[in-house]
Amino acid sequence: TMVDSQYYLPNDIGIAALDCCEAFRLLSPRERMYAHHLSRAAWYGGLAVLLQTSPESANIFVLLQRIFRKQTPAQLEQVATAVGLSSEEYLAFLVYAAGLYANMGNYKSFGDTKFIPNLPKDKLKALVWASQAFQDQPGEMEALWNSCSCPLYSLEDRQKQLGLGDKGITTYFSGNCGLEDAELAQKFLDSQNLSAYNTRLFKRENGGKACYEVRLASAVQKESDSHCGNFNFEEKEFTVKRGDYAPLMEKVSYYVQQAQAHAANDNQKKMLEEYRRSFTFGSIEAHKEGSRYWIKDKGPIVESYIGFIESYRDPFGSRGEFEGFVAVVNKAMSERFAKLVSSAEILLPELPWPRDFEKDIFLKPDFTSLDVLTFAGSGIPAGINIPNYDDIRQSEGFKNVSLGNVLAVAYATQKDKLTFLEEEDKDVYIKWKGPSFEVQVGLHELLGHGSGKLFVQDDKGKFNFDQSKVINPETGEQVSSWYRGSETWDSKFSTIASSYEECRAECVGLYLCLNQQVLSIFGHEGQDAEDVVYINWLNMVRAGLLGLEFYTPESKSWRQAHMQARFVILRVLLEAGEGLVGLEEMTGQDGRPDARITLDRSKIHTVGKNAIHRFLCKLQVFKSTADVEGGRALYDSYSAVSDGGSHNFLRLRETVLLRKEARKMFVQANTRINGDSVELVEYEGSAAGLIRSFIERFQEDAEQLEADLLELNKRDAPCWCC
Repeated sequence: TMVDSQYYLPNDIGIAALDCCEAFRLLSPRERMYAHHLSRAAWYGGLAVLLQTSPESANIFVLLQRIFRKQTPAQLEQVATAVGLSSEEYLAFLVYAAGLYANMGNYKSFGDTKFIPNLPKDKLKALVWASQAFQDQPGEMEALWNSCSCPLYSLEDRQKQLGLGDKGITTYFSGNCGLEDAELAQKFLDSQNLSAYNTRLFKRENGGKACYEVRLASAVQKESDSHCGNFNFEEKEFTVKRGDYAPLMEKVSYYVQQAQAHAANDNQKKMLEEYRRSFTFGSIEAHKEGSRYWIKDKGPIVESYIGFIESYRDPFGSRGEFEGFVAVVNKAMSERFAKLVSSAEILLPELPWPRDFEKDIFLKPDFTSLDVLTFAGSGIPAGINIPNYDDIRQSEGFKNVSLGNVLAVAYATQKDKLTFLEEEDKDVYIKWKGPSFEVQVGLHELLGHGSGKLFVQDDKGKFNFDQSKVINPETGEQVSSWYRGSETWDSKFSTIASSYEECRAECVGLYLCLNQQVLSIFGHEGQDAEDVVYINWLNMVRAGLLGLEFYTPESKSWRQAHMQARFVILRVLLEAGEGLVGLEEMTGQDGRPDARITLDRSKIHTVGKNAIHRFLCKLQVFKSTADVEGGRALYDSYSAVSDGGSHNFLRLRETVLLRKEARKMFVQANTRINGDSVELVEYEGSAAGLIRSFIERFQEDAEQLEADLLELNKRDAPCWCC
């Protein structure tokens, strides 16, 4: 049967090596040792993502590791030919394996859809049976194949994407949990002052009564403090336990401790000590403490962050996926970002909300451009603003990073692959896409995520704003709602929080890139500066159209926070009218459906700016005042994808799917200790190179590690049935 191309990775998918050779060369022996141990911690922790993604991911990972540990992709190709695979089919298998490694699971990290091997199941089975790994351990390999071969290929509706209950697959919750269980658990966690970031929720029936287990990620399994144990909450039984991903967390703790000996200063040492405590005991409080030291560690040569960080993939929006990165500061590029930071206090008042809605003081963050050495987890972003703890961000500060070597590779575009643009826009788009994206990332991270105040009344009843004076600009009346006690942005806005915040940050980027001072910080003047603005806005509306790939009509849900945000912005700019944005359907030169998106550059500074001004102010006011109802109504109305109105977005979605380009995958280097120095081991930018990098990454304890993963997976296997 023909499978929708959405559910497999094409053989010609872009695979690029992430270049960090020069960055690594500039490190001192001590810095290299520090980077090496932190990279090891990141890679081992990153394996938890397999267990956070789907019930079968870990077993598929082990199956692939066992096959490729015994035979390289080149050696296995001869076996494949002998059992009747064509060269296209064998390449499809390599691309699938590379995809599983790059996404740390069998669901795309960007878009959350499942991908399956693009070759017949019986051919893949024949290849597994003929492999050296199978010859050596037939019983074990057959059992491993049997444990994952059905879900490996299954595309039942619920398995096509990640989601909660009948909407999709998740391993953050047991299969019998729905939205109401997630909401109840959030209330319980709030009542205990526990963060959801490093937890999963398992529900079971006990004598007709629902019992919930909240499991914290930690190396130790014993319960030794008031956070763990049994609780009654709203007539339900809750148990808080430790020990999720225990063997992996043990590895992370060990390598974090090894890195301590090579730290550059006290802040780094204390930060690592707190991280170690966090991964050992499952304490988010310790991770927050570590993050405080991390913020204080200004301008380090080797930058890193590690833990359960981004909540995009929890269907409820409050549990963090494990990630860890290690990177080297790129000094030249960082100077521009430092200038942007110094100008922040002049730029913030330009934003469209009243002064009372801005933080009392702007805590100048570190903003650096980094070349990534290691980024473990499900995917690599272009820029990051962390920590995600609102209380720390609001009152103590944060850091911004732009990932330079990722930007360089990820956004290189070929003219023949540029969809939906007018011919005359293509050359200018290719020329300015990189520079304009750099400006957008800078503004998005620093002044987008870094701006705006949350109105809070703390546990003692104290307000962080004057409620007798602060006026809501949307209503003209006093502010009447705010965050109370332990409520946070994520816990309050839950399912829309991630996308809404990305939309706010993207709008800040569009709005402030119109500022001459910003453009000259990045070295753009005159006509060049105008081109940068034009391409930044054109790229945003094009991305809004491309975003339709990440919408699922069956469940009326979005699978990717940033792409939903960009679609919302496209809708806002289309609604602005006056010919600012044009979007029309047409027939392409190949006779198939196509579309064209255009932007009138003469109206960006007027019609465009006014539209973003109005929308951005609304987004901020709802966010500041914890007005979930207002915020959700606004955001949901612009997120709606229908076939009515002036544009048939459901039909446009089909066109977008027809002409989509697969997202690139990255091959990362490894570091290894040789005597008393550390060397960098690089790989070619191909599926085979990506596979080899993962085989060599876990060489020293491969068998134990694989046994641990299988055991962790087996323990929870009964929990995933509905």
